[in-house]
Amino acid sequence: MAERGEISTAQNAQVDVTSEIRSFWDTDAATYDDSPSHYPRRPQEQAAWAAALRRLLPPPPARVLDVGAGTGFLSLLLAGQGYQVTALDLAPAMLARLRAKAADRKLDVETVEGDALHPPAGEFRAVVERHLTWTLPDPAAALTTWHAAAPQGRLVLIEGSWSSRGSSPGDLLRMHARRIASQIRGAEPGHHGHYSERMNAALPYRGGITPGEAVALVQASPWGPARIERLRDVEWALTEGRGQLDALLGTHPRWAVIAGD
Repeated sequence: MAERGEISTAQNAQVDVTSEIRSFWDTDAATYDDSPSHYPRRPQEQAAWAAALRRLLPPPPARVLDVGAGTGFLSLLLAGQGYQVTALDLAPAMLARLRAKAADRKLDVETVEGDALHPPAGEFRAVVERHLTWTLPDPAAALTTWHAAAPQGRLVLIEGSWSSRGSSPGDLLRMHARRIASQIRGAEPGHHGHYSERMNAALPYRGGITPGEAVALVQASPWGPARIERLRDVEWALTEGRGQLDALLGTHPRWAVIAGD
């Protein structure tokens, strides 16, 4: 059994890493939306994402918790469809940008500053996240707290396959070709920097989570049995109208893991 001092040291280390992660994303807020993959702006992409959310979630006006909401891509799409949205994020600068967008669009989105392990009180009808799992030091604990926030609700994890782990030979070939094409074109705007070694060491899915890992993670949690859906409509919208090369190379697979009612 671990001694009290050892537990305290581990908890303090996790708090320190969480603070470092908060600082990273707080700084990243200034340029985060410059990347089309972070905040898609083309109408066909926004429409595809909106349709996917409506398909995956209970109908509006369900109360939805958007965890790791960032600058508000999902939250604003949900609010625009009549959902009651609470946006949770640990980075205040991210939430400030979300609030500014919501005000410009005259949309009502509640914002809460906090980490994924501490969702706001109140019973939600659904919990949704997009590309958050890899940033969490303890995703299993997060899933448990999210279930407590929506005990009779639905979980929707929206993720993508960004690394070579678990990819098919065809996907690996296209991934390599996309990297070459990106180098020739010049990389799109991305993050302001990179995670430190200490931050990466604290993240069990720092290289990206695979569909199998995501399903296993959810099924081991209080959410129980999970199902998975490939978001091919979103993938199509991401490459539509961009030219023959993009249509041929495609994009990273997007998928959702769903559990609960």
